Formats: sequence, structure tokens, C-alpha cells
Amino acid sequence: MSTFFAKATDIDRKWLVIDAAGIPLGRVATEAARILRGKHKPIFAAHVDTGDHVIIINAEKTILTGNKLNNKKLRHHSGYPGGLKEVTYKNLMKNMPERAMEHAVKGMLPHNKLGAQMYRKLKVYKGATHPHQAQQPENWPIQSL
Repeated sequence: MSTFFAKATDIDRKWLVIDAAGIPLGRVATEAARILRGKHKPIFAAHVDTGDHVIIINAEKTILTGNKLNNKKLRHHSGYPGGLKEVTYKNLMKNMPERAMEHAVKGMLPHNKLGAQMYRKLKVYKGATHPHQAQQPENWPIQSL
């Protein structure tokens, strides 16, 4: 009996839709990262991208618990002196809720080429509609609080 290792030909990718309305941002992000990595499949291997495509809808209706909306900030640096940029999650969720969700999911994926390949399979949309009907996506249930 030999050990099974997943190859690119063994992987059957699906398209899954996660509805983020009324669910905390971190709960949606962890489930999306788990699906993108392929940990929900029996053929999971850490060195192979076995995950599915994930579509997250209603990103604007996701919630942040506690006082994170006012206190939490998204920071990035331009690389130049004095180039630190900060945006509070209150402004981020109002203007670009997709970016908040993408940032949360990206932080939960491996920080290498394999993680970048997994991240490309994530699609996040502000509203309830998405342009991926041709892929026949299936709904993926997440339990809310």
C-alpha cells in the first residue's frame, strides 16, 4: 500500500458561494481560507493547491464584533519616508468592504507562491449579485452567532 499524493490531474474544483450577511468578518474569512486551501477535502495535501473557488457576496453586510469598527485600522506603507497610510475599518467597511474581506482572507493563507495561487481563486462582491452564474456555483452554509 502506498501513500496517496494529490496531483493536478486528481483535483476537481468547484465554485462555492458564501453569503456574508450578518456573519462576523473573521468567521467568513476563516471558512473561505479553509475552502481555498482545500482542507475540507479528503485529498488535502499541504504542498498542493487542492482548494475550490470561493465567491463571497454581501461583503457590505458583514459585521465586526466589539469596538473593532472604530479601533481597528488597516495599515500599509508606501516604502517612502512618512509613507504610512492608515484607514479605520469604519471607513473601509463603508467605502470598500471587499478590501476588508480580501485582506482578512489573504492573511490566513500561506505567505508564499502557493498562497498567491490560492488567493487568485477568491472573488468578493459588495452586493448580493455576482457574474459567475456560468460556473454553476453551489451555496456553502456558514453558521452565524
